[in-house]
Amino acid sequence: MDVFLMIRRKKMTVFLDAKETTSVIDLKRMIAGITKTLPENQRLFKDEEVMDDRKSLTDYNLNPTTAKAQSPATIGLSFRDENGRFEMLEITSLSTPPELPDVMKSPETQCQTHDQSVN
Repeated sequence: MDVFLMIRRKKMTVFLDAKETTSVIDLKRMIAGITKTLPENQRLFKDEEVMDDRKSLTDYNLNPTTAKAQSPATIGLSFRDENGRFEMLEITSLSTPPELPDVMKSPETQCQTHDQSVN
């Protein structure tokens, strides 16, 4: 079955879906097709642990229950620098969207908001 992943590096976010049996090296190949960075120059992280190329996504508890389309699992990504060392994992926080304008809210939400402002 498919697992849904959010690959994060600094301000970059890539959404991928893969089979839960996909190996980490195959995931790196998918990322290489997008970032143009060779798999050997990538390091992937799950919960700040470096992922082993020989393991599959299921070895990291990435399955259809833990990595859904509406709630993808986050995988950290770092690249090897020009000196041959891997950069530190750095993921920039996502921004928070602004509150919806009243005209876009459902009637129930508008009533709750109106009741709160009256009290």
